[in-house]
Formats: sequence, C-alpha cells, structure tokens
Amino acid sequence: MTPSILWFRRDLRLGDHPALLAAAGEGPVLPLFVLDDDLLAPSGPARTAFLLRSLRALDADLRRHGPGLVVRQGRPEDVLPALVRETGAGAVHVSADFGPYGAARDERVAQALGEVPLVRTGSPYAVAPGRLHTKGGDPYKVFTPFYRAWADHGWRAPAGSDPATVDWVTAPGADLPDEPGVDAELPEAGEAAALARWDAFRGTPYDDIRDRPDLDETSRLSTYLRWGAVHPRTLLAGLDARHTHDQVFRRELAWREFYAHVLHAWPGTARAYFRPELQALPYVTGREQRRRLDAWAAGTTGFPIVDAGMRQLLAEGWMHNRVRMIVASFLVKDLQVEWTHGAAHFMAHLVDGDLASNQHNWQWVAGCGTDAAPYFRVFNPITQGVKFDPDGAYIRRWVPELAALGTPAVHRPWTAGPPEGYPAPMVDHSIQREEALAAYQLLRRTHA
Repeated sequence: MTPSILWFRRDLRLGDHPALLAAAGEGPVLPLFVLDDDLLAPSGPARTAFLLRSLRALDADLRRHGPGLVVRQGRPEDVLPALVRETGAGAVHVSADFGPYGAARDERVAQALGEVPLVRTGSPYAVAPGRLHTKGGDPYKVFTPFYRAWADHGWRAPAGSDPATVDWVTAPGADLPDEPGVDAELPEAGEAAALARWDAFRGTPYDDIRDRPDLDETSRLSTYLRWGAVHPRTLLAGLDARHTHDQVFRRELAWREFYAHVLHAWPGTARAYFRPELQALPYVTGREQRRRLDAWAAGTTGFPIVDAGMRQLLAEGWMHNRVRMIVASFLVKDLQVEWTHGAAHFMAHLVDGDLASNQHNWQWVAGCGTDAAPYFRVFNPITQGVKFDPDGAYIRRWVPELAALGTPAVHRPWTAGPPEGYPAPMVDHSIQREEALAAYQLLRRTHA
C-alpha cells in the first residue's frame, strides 16, 4: 500500500492525535520530524535541549510499535518533496499551524509537493484560530467575550489515536544532534511525563494558590502544551466545571487560545505593536539599554522578587506566571527598556516559549496590546513580593545572598544594610512609575 508521511511539529505525542488518525486511515504511516534551522536559530540551549529530549521520547514511544522517528534536517519545502519521491508517499499529514512562520512554511511545502496533498487535520488548540468571530464578523480583541464564545462553541472529545494499530514504516534518516550544554534543570520530556504531570496536578486548589510562586503549585503543563506532548482537549476533558479551581484552570487554557486567535488575525503583532501609537513612548537606548537589560537578565537589579524570577528562568528554563508579569513590568516601566527586548529574551530561554502567548503577554504588560485599560498598570515589585511571596521563601530560594534575612527585610534588603554580594536597587520605583505615567499621558495628549 502507498504510505503517508506524518510530519510532526507541535504535536510530539501519539495519543489524542487527529492527524495520526487521518494518516493511519489511508494505510502505512512514516513518522517524520524536520530539523528546521529557521526555527532552531532563535532558541537558547535549554529550549533546544528540551526539544531534542522530546524527540527522543517520541522516538522511544514509536519504537514500541515499530520503526522509530525519521529525522531529516533542512528546509521543509526541500525535505518533504524529496522524501515523497523516495517513498512514493501519497500524502503528507500534519496538524495545522496557525503561527505566522508556520502558516507561510506550510504554504511553501504545499506548493512544493505539487499533486501530493498536504492534509491538515486538527491543531494545537481546542478551537482552531480564526473559527470564532464577533457578531459583526470581526476577530475578537477582548478576552472576556472571546472566552464566552469559546466556551459556547466547545470542542471535540479527545481523538482515539492508537499507535498499536498503525502500520508504521520507515526511511533513511539522520541521528538527532547532541544536546547543547545546559545548566538549567529541565522537566522530564515526552507524552508519558506530560500525562503524569496532569494526573498529579488534577484536583489542586488552583484558584487559591496559582499566584503564589513560593508554593510552586501551578500545573507546569505549559511546556508540554507548547511542544504538543499533550493536547489541551485532553486536559479540558478531565476538568469538572462544578469545581471553581477547574473553572479557573479552564480560563487559563482559554488565554492561550485567545492569543493564538489574536496572532492569527494580526500576524504582524508577532513583532509589531498591537497598538502602534504606543511605539512613540520613550525608551532608553544604546549602552544604557544594554546595561539595564543585562542586569535584569542576570537577576542583579537589587529588587528581590525580580531577581528571583530571572534567576529561576536561567536555572529552570521556566518562570512562575505571576513573576513573569512582575519582571516584565519592571523591565518596561521601571527600567524603560522596550518590551521587544524582554520578549526576545523570554523566547530564547523559556522551554514553554509560545510565540502568541509570549508576545501578547509582553504587549499586555507594556500596555500596547489587547488590554482595554493598559499602560497605567505599573506593578510595584516590592508590594508584589510581599503579597505573593509573603514569607520570602521564593526569594530566599533563588537569591541566596538574602537567605539570612527575615521577613519583611527580605523584600527590602536595603533597610537592613546592604547584604554582602547583593546590589543596591538600580532605580527608585516611585520615581520610575511617575515618569512612565507622565510619558503615557503626554503621548495621549499628543494623539488626542
């Protein structure tokens, strides 16, 4: 029988996989991953290492049922037609990609394949981007009405893909490259690890503790969702709408889908401002920008909750969501560094770095995104630490220079005398806050 190629991308799993079901329905299946330099180039070592571990886990899962994963390197529009010619494949099956690069890449591949179809089945989302619109037919710009439409629309039950029933075939391929050296302690990769993490998290009182980085009780499923080791539909099927914590967690899944819809509708916002008039806000440049950005990235700003978050990012390739908002606000509003620099740093280091969520969360914090009342929100890094890390446990874990300080001094170390080895605050938050708000008000008057 004529084989089909199943081209894995953001769907590195075998369960709940609609594209696998579609490919298996046509006959033998050849599993493929393409190492695309255009996607690998922006990734830092931790992100690249986790991808390679995920591919090795997928290969091990495939080998339980037949040949392993076929890996090739190059431009997909060159690799796929060549593999089709070698194998006589009658179709290439994929999960649809709605990101700016992925959508353009898939169009190039479809053109290069000629008469061999590129079959798109399913996507990394419960509701595919572009499917929901306002009553006026426009894409949603505001989360709450999107969430209502998303919940009303609903989603299919998990797909019953069973790798044991598939006739797997193979072709010559390359070995996966060695992992880059990483200092970060990464989570276990693969579908089994994702499902185990989900089983361990279910039932957690998420609504009560999700903003507490010191408790470390968030799901940590974002990394697995990013690489498709688990599908959001699998998670949604395991939620009970009668429980408040499940309702809150479902809403968080919807934020991920909302930003995917926004990016699909406005692909330019992957790099550009959603509200372009705010591009005129003043930011530092040159050497001063580099100095501030470097201190922020290294976790040496003199603000404990900010430094703790940035050091967690370097140590784990991950950061608690509440702390992501705090450090982003600090970079943009206190240090006056343009949000694009912070977004690029996150995408290089976060193993769960998702373009839509990352760019639009940064724009939300910077005040130039989809938020209706944005720029005058300025997170106070001291009071945020007091509120969400009340005993200072998160700070002491990641900033050992402050481990001997009690509470509340751990949040304001300069009040106890400068701790040895820890820097003084880079800026005065109250002054920076007023400057940020004044700049915004001036810009509003200019555009009035």
